[in-house]
Amino acid sequence: MDLQQLRYVVEVADTSSFTKAAARCFVTQSALSHQIAALEREIGTRLFVRSSRAVRLSEAGSAFLGHARAALRAAEQAKEDAAAADGIVTGTLRIGVIPTLTAIDLPAVLVAYRDAHPDVRVELRVGNSDDLMAQLRLGSLDVALLGLRHDLKPVGVATRALSTDRLVAVLPRWHELAGSGTISLRDLAGLTFADFPASTSGRLQSDTAFASASIERDVAFEADSASMILGLVAAGLAVTLLAPGTVARSGADVVTAELRDGPVRVELLAWDVDAPRNVAKAFLSVVAAAGPGEVSAAS
Repeated sequence: MDLQQLRYVVEVADTSSFTKAAARCFVTQSALSHQIAALEREIGTRLFVRSSRAVRLSEAGSAFLGHARAALRAAEQAKEDAAAADGIVTGTLRIGVIPTLTAIDLPAVLVAYRDAHPDVRVELRVGNSDDLMAQLRLGSLDVALLGLRHDLKPVGVATRALSTDRLVAVLPRWHELAGSGTISLRDLAGLTFADFPASTSGRLQSDTAFASASIERDVAFEADSASMILGLVAAGLAVTLLAPGTVARSGADVVTAELRDGPVRVELLAWDVDAPRNVAKAFLSVVAAAGPGEVSAAS
């Protein structure tokens, strides 16, 4: 058993595909399959259930995966700690980010990070806050930039609040509420909404606000990108609630109205609460230099 075999197992588990895992590891599929088969023979059990349509972990594979991840993290940390002893930050920084991030200028932060730590490779993944938090807890990400309801406290990660905004109503330019100034959620009752998919953190912000106000709403359009949601609003098909910075950056042909009782959203930087890697600690320092923020550790 060697670290490369463990890396192959983790990649197949994460992608549910030998082909995709091989591409991410820069090897042929046959080479990757051969190494995993050799590992399975060594430990005496199948780690994956293979079919013509899908690949999934076996029960033994599920038990093995956590240890494989831990071993890879330990090996990576050992290498980074050795370099850190000489004052060098090295390794791969894996960042997860929501597509509606507005609290920081991430490209500028990454330029500053690269200038300070040129030996670090940076990998960026875009996703919703729920998925990113799950990846952070699994160790697949080192840091994550999230957007959550202000009273929702992430569990199992440390966080630093970067910004807090009240969502605004986003309306077609010709809508009768356009130009109304400040409105309330009840003014939006009976209108057709576009929003993020049900059960996601982005959707939960608005769902909770309307439920708390005892107002039913019709979410006819679901999309996982703010640009699609804004396109639906601009076309006159729906209205929505979004962070003001998201709307301002989009350039969409829409208008906004302040909501006196709208939901409050906080953007957070999150990281491993127990043992952040050196590459993550260095990133936290670069972000901290960009402005103040409130740090907390969730249990």
